[in-house]
Amino acid sequence: MFSFEVLPPLKGTGTEALFRTIDLLKEYNPSYINITTHRSEYVYTPQDNGTFLRSRIRRRPGTIAVASAIMQKYNIKVVPHVLCSGFSREDIEYMLLDLQFLGINDILVLRGDKAKDDSRFRPEPDGYSYATELIGQINKFNSGKFYDGTDIRIPGTPFSYGVACYPEKHEEAPNMESDLRVLKLKQDLGASYAVTQLFYDNKNYFSFVERARKAGITIPIIPGIKPLTKKSQLNVVPKTFHVDIPKELADEARKLNTDEEVAQLGIEWGLNQCKELLKEGAPSLHFYTVSAVNSINEIAKQLF
Repeated sequence: MFSFEVLPPLKGTGTEALFRTIDLLKEYNPSYINITTHRSEYVYTPQDNGTFLRSRIRRRPGTIAVASAIMQKYNIKVVPHVLCSGFSREDIEYMLLDLQFLGINDILVLRGDKAKDDSRFRPEPDGYSYATELIGQINKFNSGKFYDGTDIRIPGTPFSYGVACYPEKHEEAPNMESDLRVLKLKQDLGASYAVTQLFYDNKNYFSFVERARKAGITIPIIPGIKPLTKKSQLNVVPKTFHVDIPKELADEARKLNTDEEVAQLGIEWGLNQCKELLKEGAPSLHFYTVSAVNSINEIAKQLF
């Protein structure tokens, strides 16, 4: 009925804030916790000779370590993200091995975002452009083969995985029909469920599910929820996540003077969203916690 996503802490900041989030939300018996994975980014440092030195930095390391720490501290199922973005086939293989050693066998498979300074998505050398290609490597691993075709001498428990989907269409998809074909392919390759991008208009979710079913997609489609918490999100959220904010919600938020008032509006809107989604048969609810932990707590109090 309930799951949520967390970010590994920024490098050097410790786990206190992360554990506070989990301490607050674990009371509602989450079925699992997603842990995001973040690609390395390039940084450019000016040199004395007028040139720039390009180097790579990963600002949120430790997805696997954080997953292990959560599992041990809370005994809650963890579902780490596994990405194409920023990772080679070998990187992915070692991530799968590490997760398997830890007994973590449920993952969320994503392409991931483009690098910050790139105009379009660029795979790593010897990496993947699409989540479906990454699924192919995971399926090969599950069948007892490394990515280069050699045998895994002692195969472990196969991975089960979910994927992402987009009720308002992936930003790079030419149309919804094309986007649904990709989701159908992910299902046919072995995905056991899909989690949606965040949305604020339930009609978009219901329409998407209906179209997906007509396209032969039968896996559970779990709605992703992120309540508004700041007035600035009226501009930031549509640009960042490529989703619409309904006119009624945007108009009400513009009337308000403080972020605290907007957060209360976000709680009320999100609660109504969740009640309707559950009433109409959504299989579960998934919450994106960044900048919204307290609001999600207030919604969960009234739901669970």
